[in-house]
Amino acid sequence: MAKYRLLRERVQFELPDIALCEPPRASDGELALAHDPRYVQRVTMGTLTAREQRVVGFPWSEALVERARRTTGATIAACRAALNGMVAVNLAGGTHHAHADHGQGFCTFNDAAVAARLMQGEASRRRELLRVAIIDLDVHQGNGTASILGNDAGIYTLSLHGERNFPFRKEHSTRDVALPDGTGDGPYLAALDTALAELVKTMVPDLVIYLAGADAHADDRLGKLALSTAGMRRRDERVLEFARGCDAAIALCMAGGYGRTVATTVDVHFNTVQAAFLSWRDRQRNDLDGARLRIA
Repeated sequence: MAKYRLLRERVQFELPDIALCEPPRASDGELALAHDPRYVQRVTMGTLTAREQRVVGFPWSEALVERARRTTGATIAACRAALNGMVAVNLAGGTHHAHADHGQGFCTFNDAAVAARLMQGEASRRRELLRVAIIDLDVHQGNGTASILGNDAGIYTLSLHGERNFPFRKEHSTRDVALPDGTGDGPYLAALDTALAELVKTMVPDLVIYLAGADAHADDRLGKLALSTAGMRRRDERVLEFARGCDAAIALCMAGGYGRTVATTVDVHFNTVQAAFLSWRDRQRNDLDGARLRIA
């Protein structure tokens, strides 16, 4: 958990042109866009069974509920900010194992699924069509996201993940790319390039929600892949360039990261935020006028 505080402090001191914003709490109505309202109520009231809490991975507490709501609210806020300014970041988020009616793998609510449906709903009320691509590069498959959004028109779910890693029962994303243990920079980036090329043949997104997990790094205790720090940075730059090439807004979430040292994980996450800032700056080069990248 320390990585979140350390990342925020590093962003604050090393990237002062970034605006750090307190995230809002996701409402019951917003959560119900992706979750069974009965599940939301049981999480809120603390009536999950002991087994359900074990599957989530955290014991219930009021602080857990507050954090889960604000994590989801941060991704919602990042999507709205991105749609207004092209790039925004949630310094947490990426809770992609949460299903409609249960949590899993340290994920209580599915922030990307909630935000994707909410952004589409808000666009629809403006009589607009919003195409959303969720690009999940956490080392673990986004099974909850795939399960929730499997039949949604206008949402494309892409997951690059370890073939032999958690969750051991995979769901079906729009496109799944399962990678063998030990995959390094070259094969990983080649697989990503192919997947992005296939994505754009199916859909040119208006909004990209990017789960930039740090756990594909070679130093990660749970990852089983072998990307270098430089390879992780090139991965992020490819996704940012993809969004820019589509003229799509992009909201980034940090997702997982379990390095043998917390400093390694923070380095990878910081590089992701820095890459996002540079991408935003390039997009805004001709019209800065005091605008600032927003982070929830």
